[in-house]
Amino acid sequence: FGVTFAAASALAHVTLEVREAKAGAPYKATLRIPHGCDGAATLKVRAQIPDGVIAVKPMPKPGWQLETVKGKYDKTYPYYHGQQLTEGVREIVWSGGKLPDEHYDEFVFAGFLAGDLKPGPLYIPVTQECEKGEARWADIPAPGQDRHALKAPAPALIILAQHSGHGGGHAA
Repeated sequence: FGVTFAAASALAHVTLEVREAKAGAPYKATLRIPHGCDGAATLKVRAQIPDGVIAVKPMPKPGWQLETVKGKYDKTYPYYHGQQLTEGVREIVWSGGKLPDEHYDEFVFAGFLAGDLKPGPLYIPVTQECEKGEARWADIPAPGQDRHALKAPAPALIILAQHSGHGGGHAA
């Protein structure tokens, strides 16, 4: 039983609730945290925002402090009503709460997926800082590598092509 449980918990990594979205559209990311770090409670969750995910707004979480780290985007993005975005949230940090290892929780943010994102996987590295140690869900597969073969894969959002004829870069 102990071996089966250890193997099952090793497979339980941070995932996204909605794993596919269209480029050029709003997206609500729900990061699912299934456990702590080797039995220790999670005290902080950090999510790195990848290039092409803009106008990010994290959801406050009762009992947790919320911090955003802003920075320059890799380029200028057209956005809502002709607005041009050159910088925004690059990292979100939820801290000060306590998520025991035996519990599950979700951490949420909304953003907009740039219209020029190429179809395929977009990775959102997540770090859990715990009472003892940390779990870095930040492994990104090399081209042609199966992400399931990675020890600690970053949550992956599959970007789908936007509809033809839909104006890119405008929020709904």
